[in-house]
Amino acid sequence: MASLPSRLLVLPSRLALAAGATFYWLVVYTLTVWASGLFLLRTAWFVARKRSRAFEWRSRDKPPACLSDPSLGTHGSLRIQDSGLQFHYVAAGERNKQLMLLLHGFPEFWYSWRYQLREFKSEYRVVAVDLRGYGDSDSPPNRGDYKLECLLADVRDIIEALGHRSCVLVGHDWGGVLAWNLAICNPELVDRLIIMNAPHPATFQDYLSLSQLLKSSYIFFFQVPKLPEFHMCMDDFKALKSVFMSKRMGIRNKSSRLTEEELEAYVYCFSQPGALVGPLNYYRNIFSNLPARCRDVMAPTLVIWGDQDEALEVGMTAHMEQYVQNTFRLKLVPGASHWVQQDQPDVVNKLIWTFLKESNK
Repeated sequence: MASLPSRLLVLPSRLALAAGATFYWLVVYTLTVWASGLFLLRTAWFVARKRSRAFEWRSRDKPPACLSDPSLGTHGSLRIQDSGLQFHYVAAGERNKQLMLLLHGFPEFWYSWRYQLREFKSEYRVVAVDLRGYGDSDSPPNRGDYKLECLLADVRDIIEALGHRSCVLVGHDWGGVLAWNLAICNPELVDRLIIMNAPHPATFQDYLSLSQLLKSSYIFFFQVPKLPEFHMCMDDFKALKSVFMSKRMGIRNKSSRLTEEELEAYVYCFSQPGALVGPLNYYRNIFSNLPARCRDVMAPTLVIWGDQDEALEVGMTAHMEQYVQNTFRLKLVPGASHWVQQDQPDVVNKLIWTFLKESNK
């Protein structure tokens, strides 16, 4: 039995932890209220301008033809034994070649990798998967089903179900977050790591500025139930469309902007009943993710970053190299938006080829 003095020493540390946790959640809830207030004001102004049109939207019944373009690969599905979930994917390239697994972000799905599916199928088995809650993959109903450990288990299981022991792992945005964490937690699964506009977990925690806080206000707004889903649907998914098409946030390269059919592909994906709930639940678990004790990446790593990203500041890339215990390359793509692999596909593909050839030596 612990002596009284030792118990008295433990008590302050426990009180400090409790106080720290209380302060942390107080900050989170305060910022959530602040961000929700901002979005409610914007919504009210939008409704005042659009009137009844603001409350009109429709689910798309038929997928656009671009989603069945044979040049992108073959559609398939796999069921994970442990979770029971079924995942949809598109694969290109010969089965016996090294796996290149592509993980998309929000609000995207497998189609955001169309340029890379075509480009790398000559040398790799390229697989673009719909992550849990997205597209034609299963969407578990509960918020807790989208915790980081569940999402990482999905990626591990997908690699195994595809018949591979490891892969070249490529991730953008939320897919990049998962790719970083998998490379940290399961280094044996990642031969080479390619990240696009997604910060290393440690640099995301360490980097904080007022401007980044303002850019991240949507994360706090997404903590609110149902209202963000409603906001995304308003005026026939105007917010979703503007993410890719607006001057501030959208794809900047005129030659790479989404065609009407490609934009409809995204609307088709997220207009299905309940299609926004799963993706937004990724954010609703973000503040419950404990910082990883291990932060080091052992695989050769390439970080590609569009320097005109309006969601994540370039400053987040400054200290990434210290966490990579192998070859590290940081490549900024001038003029490219957050959607860098769609915005500047030729530049991105060339950077990837150079890195793959270099790290193969």
